[in-house]
Amino acid sequence: MFGLDWSDPQTLWLNLTNVGLGIVTLVCVGAVAYNVASELWIRKHATETNDAHAMHVPELGWTMADGGEPVDAKNPEQKKSR
Repeated sequence: MFGLDWSDPQTLWLNLTNVGLGIVTLVCVGAVAYNVASELWIRKHATETNDAHAMHVPELGWTMADGGEPVDAKNPEQKKSR
């Protein structure tokens, strides 16, 4: 395969390491491609009432990725009440 001597015991470990690293690289590229496609899909199908980065956790309520409060679409100058 590609001019490599798979039966040479001096280079077998190097060839196997390269194959393993190639597989790991392909898995990582696949994971990045999946996450980019997922993010684009979420942004395309998100609505104003459905925040793409909000998650409902019953014990915590609605949590957001940036840790902030959702801004009311009717009043964009909404201030946090603390």
